[in-house]
Amino acid sequence: MRITALAGGVGGARFLRGLLTHLGRVPELSGATVTVIGNTGDDINLFGLRVCPDLDTVLYTLGGGIHEGQGWGRDGETHAVQAELAAYGATPQWFGLGDKDFGTHIVRSQWLGQGLTLSEVTARLAARWGLPHRGVTLLPMSDSPVETHVVVDEGEGPRAVHFQEWWVRMRAAVPAQRFIAVGMDRAVAAPGVLDAIREADVVLLPPSNPVVSIGIILGVPGVRDALRGTTAPVVGVSPLIGGAPVRGHADACLTAIGVESTTRAVAGLYADFLDGWLVDDADAEFAASPGRLAVRARPLLMSDVDAAADIAGAALQLAGELRPTTPAV
Repeated sequence: MRITALAGGVGGARFLRGLLTHLGRVPELSGATVTVIGNTGDDINLFGLRVCPDLDTVLYTLGGGIHEGQGWGRDGETHAVQAELAAYGATPQWFGLGDKDFGTHIVRSQWLGQGLTLSEVTARLAARWGLPHRGVTLLPMSDSPVETHVVVDEGEGPRAVHFQEWWVRMRAAVPAQRFIAVGMDRAVAAPGVLDAIREADVVLLPPSNPVVSIGIILGVPGVRDALRGTTAPVVGVSPLIGGAPVRGHADACLTAIGVESTTRAVAGLYADFLDGWLVDDADAEFAASPGRLAVRARPLLMSDVDAAADIAGAALQLAGELRPTTPAV
């Protein structure tokens, strides 16, 4: 089975880890492959280095090197380099980079500087973390730089800040007036992205932020058309439980684009291509509503790897119901 997933951030990475766990438990799915299309709208230049937070979170989580407590960054991390940068007065200091993490950003920036594309660099990093051996291909959504900026007003008039500053330094406490995907007008889908959607047996939308993760990927020219045109069932997992995100600030992002923080409203953002939708039991009334979309209610809290594996299995089961020929277990 060929599975393609659009993902970004901690929720997406933990779902993917659960998906791999589920696949490893079902003998009939032992040959399944997973292609992950990662959000690069969070990418940022820090201290002269190119940092790709969502891609790295997928790498570290699937490769067994993630800081479990945070959900991002490396386990067993130290921060000597950033402390030294602070001593020199280097900014910004609100984005914490660990010493191991710096190694990833240094080698990525070096390879990009040598002329490699982000896809080529990501493939090298994925090999270091053993993803190909687990049947996983990680693709950036685009090799062209795209950065999500946020228009805010802190009392002195509107100004745009990088998404990371709004998310990390401001903690999304300053209301976002709108989001701008800088560079999207020049972006093209990275090699393999559109084919991964068109040729998939199942397309999954993990519980990633619908605005600044999945939404940014959908903005890459051709991606949404490929999803509309694929013959594979497209099944999503709601990022909200009872109208609230488990972590992060998805509700603040939805408010900024004028969308209610409900699982029904989030599904509406994908209405032109979504076939199936998993919601939490707290939102079960949506599952009982008649309509074209196949909605199933079940617990969606990814409290551990086993819980995430069960959710991923439920998503594949729903895909199998939608397309009886899909070998989902």
